[in-house]
Amino acid sequence: MALQQVRPTNKQCRKNKKRAKAKMMESPRRLCRWAIISYEGSPRIACNATDETAESPFLRNRERSSCINRGFDISYCVRCAFTPDEHCVWEPCCAIQSVRQQVEVGTSKRTMDIYSPLQFCFRVTGLRVSAVIRLEYVQALFSQPISKVDQVSVGTVTNTITTLSNTIQQSISDKLAILFQSLALLLAAFIIAFKYSWALTLVTSSALLFVVVGCSVTLPFMTKIQQKIDKADEKHSSIAAEVFGSIRTVISLGAQESLSKRYTTWVEEARKRGNGLSLIFGIHFALVFFALYASFSLAFWFGLKLYREGHIGEINTVITVFFSVMIVVSVLGNIASPLIIVSKAASAAGSFFELIDSEKVDSGGLREPDASAHVDIIFRDVRFTYPTRPDVPVLKGLDIRFQNGKTTALVGPSGSGKSTIVALIERWYQLAMSPEDQNQGSIYVGPHDINSLDLKWWRSQIGLVQQEPFLFNDTIFNNVAFGLIGTQWEKEPDSVKKELIEKACREAFAEEFIQRLPEGYATIVGQNGIKLSGGQRQRLAIARSIVKEPKILILDEATSAIDVRGEKIVQAALDRVSRNRTTIMIAHRLSTIRRADHIVVMKGGVNVEEGTHEELLQREGGVYRDLVNAQRLELLAEEDSHTGNAVLELQDEAQSPTMSVQEKLQDEDNTQDKNRGFIRTIGLVLYEQRARWPLYVAVLISTAGAGTAFPLQSWLFAKLIEVFRFTGQKLVDAANFWALMFFLLALAVGVLYSTVGFTANSLSVRISEACRKEYFQNILAKPIPFHDLSENASGSIVSRLATDPKQVQELIGLNGAFPLISTFSMIGCIAIAFSFGWKLSLVTVFAALPCTFLAAFMRIRYELQFEAMNAAVYAGSSQFAAEAIDAFRTVSSLTMEDAILDRYTQLLREQQKKAFRKARYATLIFAFSDSVELCAMALTFWYGGQLLASREYQPTSFFVIFMAIIQGGQSAGQFFSFASNFAQAAASANRILNSRPQSDELGAASIEKQQLVRSGDLTGATVEFHDVSFRYASQDVPLFTGLNVSIQSGQFVAFVGPSGCGKTTVISLLERFYSPSQGTITFNGEDIRTLEMTSYRRELSLVAQEPRLFEGSIRENITLGLDQSEFTEEELIQACKDAEIHDFITSLPEGYATELGIKAQTSLSGGQRQRLCIARALLRKPSLLLLDEATSSLDSQSEKVVQGAMERLAQKRSLTIVAVAHRLATIQKADTIYVFGTAHAGQASRIVEQGTHQELLRAKGTYWQMVSSPRFLT
Repeated sequence: MALQQVRPTNKQCRKNKKRAKAKMMESPRRLCRWAIISYEGSPRIACNATDETAESPFLRNRERSSCINRGFDISYCVRCAFTPDEHCVWEPCCAIQSVRQQVEVGTSKRTMDIYSPLQFCFRVTGLRVSAVIRLEYVQALFSQPISKVDQVSVGTVTNTITTLSNTIQQSISDKLAILFQSLALLLAAFIIAFKYSWALTLVTSSALLFVVVGCSVTLPFMTKIQQKIDKADEKHSSIAAEVFGSIRTVISLGAQESLSKRYTTWVEEARKRGNGLSLIFGIHFALVFFALYASFSLAFWFGLKLYREGHIGEINTVITVFFSVMIVVSVLGNIASPLIIVSKAASAAGSFFELIDSEKVDSGGLREPDASAHVDIIFRDVRFTYPTRPDVPVLKGLDIRFQNGKTTALVGPSGSGKSTIVALIERWYQLAMSPEDQNQGSIYVGPHDINSLDLKWWRSQIGLVQQEPFLFNDTIFNNVAFGLIGTQWEKEPDSVKKELIEKACREAFAEEFIQRLPEGYATIVGQNGIKLSGGQRQRLAIARSIVKEPKILILDEATSAIDVRGEKIVQAALDRVSRNRTTIMIAHRLSTIRRADHIVVMKGGVNVEEGTHEELLQREGGVYRDLVNAQRLELLAEEDSHTGNAVLELQDEAQSPTMSVQEKLQDEDNTQDKNRGFIRTIGLVLYEQRARWPLYVAVLISTAGAGTAFPLQSWLFAKLIEVFRFTGQKLVDAANFWALMFFLLALAVGVLYSTVGFTANSLSVRISEACRKEYFQNILAKPIPFHDLSENASGSIVSRLATDPKQVQELIGLNGAFPLISTFSMIGCIAIAFSFGWKLSLVTVFAALPCTFLAAFMRIRYELQFEAMNAAVYAGSSQFAAEAIDAFRTVSSLTMEDAILDRYTQLLREQQKKAFRKARYATLIFAFSDSVELCAMALTFWYGGQLLASREYQPTSFFVIFMAIIQGGQSAGQFFSFASNFAQAAASANRILNSRPQSDELGAASIEKQQLVRSGDLTGATVEFHDVSFRYASQDVPLFTGLNVSIQSGQFVAFVGPSGCGKTTVISLLERFYSPSQGTITFNGEDIRTLEMTSYRRELSLVAQEPRLFEGSIRENITLGLDQSEFTEEELIQACKDAEIHDFITSLPEGYATELGIKAQTSLSGGQRQRLCIARALLRKPSLLLLDEATSSLDSQSEKVVQGAMERLAQKRSLTIVAVAHRLATIQKADTIYVFGTAHAGQASRIVEQGTHQELLRAKGTYWQMVSSPRFLT
């Protein structure tokens, strides 16, 4: 620091000032600017003199040499102002100490005052930007055509709005603040350096230019590789979303291993791509840190050269510029890691803006009164192919008219184009205007082209019930209320909405089961309505579609999942609400459309027959007549034209199984989750990966070496100060030597930081890979009740899988290496400070360190709390967004886009409010922790001045200690800047470790279970239920009690009954998704709980009511869960033939190799998906085949063929078949039919009848009433 003019403050100083002034008056050629110094313990005057008579550099240097030759120590004086007989020793006295103390303390206070709002502003900005960009992304996604949305997986969306947005938030909240602060400090340092010597500063800045050029080369490579890593992350997130969104299918198929391999493949690919960054980081850090430390050498060497040549008149100019360079180096070193994180954020932002900036669908157009929905809908020569399969035409010149106020029914085989017509009416796809496109034709709504209508207005005129109804993870009330969006009742109070909702639920006969639920309309239905049965979900979807009294009603297999008695009532309600309303019905159950005003028979993408039910039946050899005949029962019961009895019977429906929350399990999970400390958590992760010890050693050695750079720099700086004692050649030699030492330090630092960058990143991607694999395996191994919990919905799980291993990776990588360097640097600085002066070091260290560690503890503790809150809230909003994207068709048909965005905005705002409240207090903590550094500097300078004044310390010792404390304080500051990373990584590592099997699970797994061995002969299984009772945790009464069922080997057994009576639960118990509350279930005489799980499930095949397919080829979906050695090509083809899907597959251009794409669930029709799942089940050659409404999505012809195949298998007695069915025609040849019912409302369900089809008909009981439904009559 250059000496400043200071006004003396004590008598001794004033006395010495007068004496010195008188002495200077004797030499009139000197004009002095004096400052207080210490001369042998007494304050004296030193000056920076201006020679008025001798301007040449030679005279000044000669005078300087004269002073030195006479024994003057002028280490910090340009020229000596004392007579030759005096001995000059520069040391600041009490006045300078006081001023410097005030400066330092003032700076500390100002830093606390300024940095606190700075941190607050950036944290708030980060939260807001993150929230806005998430919202813009979701909004842009809802504005895309469905053809584009079909190419975006739920996993990709979840990864984007969690991992990538967190990267952006972190870079703005934490790293951008550091970056801006550092740039401001950088600018100030350069301004001061240029003010003192522009030439020296300009030359020294060449190192900075080298850094800029190096970064301009390496950063684009980093961004490019990071984008590739993000793509790999999207792929494994997409696979995770598929797996956990279809967890029951995955477990029933035993496909955990094969899907884990698929997931692992992309995790490993992400690791390989991440390894590519290691070399780039190594090169980047080598260039940056070598250039920065080499600038010390250049600044010192060139500064002395300018001084010797007279271009710099004062040595304090060299020192000032040198200090400025030191600040620049420190700043650029500190921003190296934040700069990389900001570059990652820039890469992440690219994923957002790629979608946000894409072209949106034009939704404007005509609406009332310019257009009306009370008109005919006309298709003219419509030709259409799906974008995912452009070589497979679906509609081939379709001409059809849907008359206003009439009911038109569409029937035909699966894949004939029925649901495609609905998609075109909903404008999910659009016919092209150009003649080059394959999609041609026109759709008119009255006189207007459908594309000219306002999109949201048009969709608000339609009430749609889809084949697979989607319910949101919300209350029953809100799910039905979503149907009011876009209507005049949307803004009405809940009291008005309640009347409308209750009326709609009564008409859909949903009120019957709602009233029996403990919370009624306030019941949460779970993810995709998992807490309700299929029939209950479908009735709520019907209520949602009719609550707004739409002008157009579209029913796509609206009653396929409703039991026989319920369908009769619901169909009557639909007949009532469809009067005087344009209604389009798609049905495979022809009994539901027999009263339609007009029936259109589809086949091969064209309408082959049209007319009324009676007219079409009269056509000999007609397609419709064949379909009707295929659905006849062998023995028909007399039609009961009245619905009164059915209403009474429906009221006996059992309480619905709400499978959501097993409270006991939830409580256990909450108590078992451990919140380990940061050191214990990360230490455990590192210990378990100890096989990577060579990388551990390399990281420790390189970070320790890099950490010693600051202490060595302090020592070298003191040696550089001593150089100014010399003159002539000795000065040149000493300057060159110590400049060379700084250059060698720069080389060593470059190598060490390069090693840090390479090894830390290599280690982090490997540990992240291991954590992600284990995390996925742990969650996949969890039982089904775990997945029933609301916090473990698939979207939340995918979000955690994407984020938690990433946070651990960030900490173990560069975000952990730089704090480690800071730690070693602090240790080194403290050590070198004690070696040069224990007294000053002791005071500084033990006065500053407690405050430092207190600040660190407070900061990290806050960050842990903030991260826990942040993760919980964003997990909820991410799950909500993922659920909305998964139900895109439902959202768009209900015009819920704005409502979804409002709800998403509300969730984000709630998080922001909580975060803002915490941020207000947190910034005070941050400011305190960052001000500790300056407080330590002020204390060091003050006490060091005292020691200098007392002659106890020499200037060299003082400056080594002072520089060490400064560097140590900066290291502490850098350490604190990573507090948020520590907190996030600790919370993430805790969740990963807590996902492991608990002690009771490990104990159960350790019990030796009986392994089932498959025999060569195909034989059925014997299954028995002995006094089985089962109750879901949220039910007041058991679902059923005392269930006794005996199923012999090779038998075909069916369960029928009202929705929610427990039929599907029987299947779930056999699959061991749940365990019975009481009683036992035996498989071939063995309690199924004693059987090894994998081998047991290998004996079973399940075809669920809602078929689930996965990304991949058709072949991969059919063979999922099987090893290649377990089947032959002939068996594969035969299974597909039995499922009536082989012809469709071979008609595709790529046959069995046809890729289903990201959205496999929407790439095929419902019937095609169902048949693929049946083929998959048959290929497994099970001893027990479980069919849960397996043919509900099939057309009559396909159902007849598939049913014939099932019956042939049953006749061979090669397997046991257990079927749950609402279509009684599919189970009329069953050996035994068990009929569920309830004795009284509110009591447990029970078996009320059993026997063959004929026996039950003769009994004229409950089963006979089911058969009396008009669906079986022509």
